[in-house]
Amino acid sequence: MELGHSRNLDKAVWERVELARHPKRPYTLDYIQHMFAGFIELKGDRCFSDDPAIVGGLAAYQGRTLMVIGHQKGRDLATRTERNFGMPRPEGYRKAQRLMGLADKFGIPVLTLVDTPGAHPGISAEERGQGGAIANTLLRMARLDVPTVAVIIGEGGSGGALALALADRVLMLENSIYSVISPESCAAILWKDSGEAHLAAQTLRMTSQDLEQLEVIDEVLPEPRGGAHRDHAAAARVLKEALEDKLRELETIGPRLRKKERFDKFRRMGVWKENGLTLF
Repeated sequence: MELGHSRNLDKAVWERVELARHPKRPYTLDYIQHMFAGFIELKGDRCFSDDPAIVGGLAAYQGRTLMVIGHQKGRDLATRTERNFGMPRPEGYRKAQRLMGLADKFGIPVLTLVDTPGAHPGISAEERGQGGAIANTLLRMARLDVPTVAVIIGEGGSGGALALALADRVLMLENSIYSVISPESCAAILWKDSGEAHLAAQTLRMTSQDLEQLEVIDEVLPEPRGGAHRDHAAAARVLKEALEDKLRELETIGPRLRKKERFDKFRRMGVWKENGLTLF
């Protein structure tokens, strides 16, 4: 690849990263406002406290009820601090588990909206079992009998994002990103220089188009011209139409087969071919 072409690709990928992090991009509560006729938020993990970095509750949708769970960032310094910049603590994931359990008990489909730089990395979160909380959320999602749809609406960072994305159908908005690590952290580890984040972003293949090609996600959803931050209502309409289509498809499949297909879907990830051989 020519150097100039490589730099152009690098620039294009970084523009996607910046759009995914745009401060005016619609967050979970914005989508809820535009997509659903009513929403009742349910708070608390019934163990420690409520975590504002994850919101969830019952939404009225097309004559039915959905359980909607998503990461939530803030718009100004006060709300960003309150919501911990969208980085959940263990109680946030335990809240998500509780709401998923309610949905499963009453046969309510689950929609998750993913938008976090990652789970909170602080000492207090580790003391309260951050790793176990994420793992148990993954286990809960894997075992759900009800249809599940996950949408990466902004940043999808590491296990903090994956915890809400083990779904039957995983969608990504066009300018969102999804990766095992942030480009800055990746660059700091590999090159001892977070300034190489642009290169890391390209190497990680974290854009929606790359991940669809790698079969990590199922579909890319188009955004309004210039990005979802330009028109929240239009972005919500696209997501709403995709959700209706996926739920209609999933509801024709029985719970046992749906869970098997969910397992197979994620089991296939991490397989690639080299010199005609399939490697794991």
